[in-house]
Amino acid sequence: MVTKACTRCHRLLEEDRCAICNLATSKNWSGFLIIVDPDESPIAQELQITLPGEYALRVR
Repeated sequence: MVTKACTRCHRLLEEDRCAICNLATSKNWSGFLIIVDPDESPIAQELQITLPGEYALRVR
């Protein structure tokens, strides 16, 4: 199955709609980021990521 990214929160998933934002996903994404502990991660805080998981850096 194809990995897609949410157009709002950038979370990576395989569904056509994001389970968190309920928005459409895109196959056009780049960059891969894994957040384990968003509270302790300066990168997660800068990108305003609050949930652990896999994220795309850029989504079109």
